[in-house]
This record gives sequence, structure tokens and C-alpha cells, in this order.
Amino acid sequence: MGGLSGDIWRPISLTIELAAFTTVLLLILGTPIAWWLARSKAWWKEGVATFVALPLVLPPTVLGFYLLVALGPMGPGGLVASLWGGRTLAFTFPGLVIGSVLYSTPFVVQPIRNAFEAMGDRPLEVAATLRASPTRAFWTVALPLAKPGFLTGAVLGFAHTVGEFGVVLMIGGSIPGKTKVLSVAIFDYVETSQWREANILAAGMVLFAFAVILAMTLVERRLAREAS
Repeated sequence: MGGLSGDIWRPISLTIELAAFTTVLLLILGTPIAWWLARSKAWWKEGVATFVALPLVLPPTVLGFYLLVALGPMGPGGLVASLWGGRTLAFTFPGLVIGSVLYSTPFVVQPIRNAFEAMGDRPLEVAATLRASPTRAFWTVALPLAKPGFLTGAVLGFAHTVGEFGVVLMIGGSIPGKTKVLSVAIFDYVETSQWREANILAAGMVLFAFAVILAMTLVERRLAREAS
């Protein structure tokens, strides 16, 4: 890619960094949520599930607007930022991480929940008869059996974060080296008529999306063969 402007690489690295942080946090935070949704008998759990799934149908600008208010100087984000002398979490990388976690939550939680539900009660009942504590049964039985769900959730969470636009633009803007991620960079290149750079990044996104879908299909088929 000789002749490309040097600043084309920074949005790529920033996007990968954001997607990696977001995916790790979602796996940590989303696993107990998915487990509770799969195992709880509470009548109101589907209300929680609906709340978690809201980003699937909400316009990104709506979620971005409320996040901008929450992360701004007058919201909780301003209070948190004041702990280290800042004024706001909006237009910062931590703000992008928070927004990305909330926006990609259903793409990670739902596959993991489905995997836990598909597992059924029998494996845990067997573990209990072998005197395994609930915690030990979760780590040694439930998590290994739910591996396909975790893999799917991780891939979808990472890919969805890479493709974000509306939310990250609303809460992060386009600050080079800080909040200017790949999708925003493409938008900026188009606005400034830098068609070559925009085309290279857009084509890269298409190839990335193709690779993600193909990889998920192949992995799911392999896991299905192993399970059978």
C-alpha cells in the first residue's frame, strides 16, 4: 500500500484496540448475565433480556445521544472523569469502550445464553451427584459445554465493534489518534474526497466481514461434528 498517507494506519490500530478491549469486557460481564438469563426462573427475566437486546433495534444515534449525555460533564461520566482531573468521558477512548460495550452486549450475551440453555439441566445434575459444588460445576461442566456460544459471542462482539459507526461518532467524534476509528475514518475520507484511502479501508472492511462469516461457519461445522 505504498503512497498511502501515514495516518491511515492509526484508525486501524485504534479500532483493533477498541474491539479487543470491548470483547474481553463483554465476555467477563456478559457471562454472568447470560447464565442468569438461562437459569433463572424469575418472571421478570425476559424484561431484563429485552433491555439487554435493545441495541439490536435502537437507532445508533439514539443510543449515542443518551450515552453522550451520560458521559458528558453534567452526567455520571463527568463525575467519574473528575476523579483524575477530567471534565468528561465523552470524546475519549474510555468513553468509546463504554459505548461499544453497551452497543455490542446483545451480540455476546445472546449466543452464550443460547449455549447455556441448549446444555440443559442434565450435566449439572450429574455433576451434583458427584458432589461438585455449583461453582465447580459451572467452571468444569457448564463453561466447556458452552464453548461454541462463547466462540460465537466473541467473534460477533469483536466484528460488531469493528463495524460501529453511529454510536462511536456520537460519543467520540473524530479526534485523530484518540477516537477516530476505522468507520469514522472512512466517512472522513469520503467527505474530503480522498477516494483512494476510503476505497482501501472500505474494501478491507468487506474482506474482514467475509472472513468473519466464513470462519464462524467453518468453526460451527467443526464443533457440530465433534459433538456428534
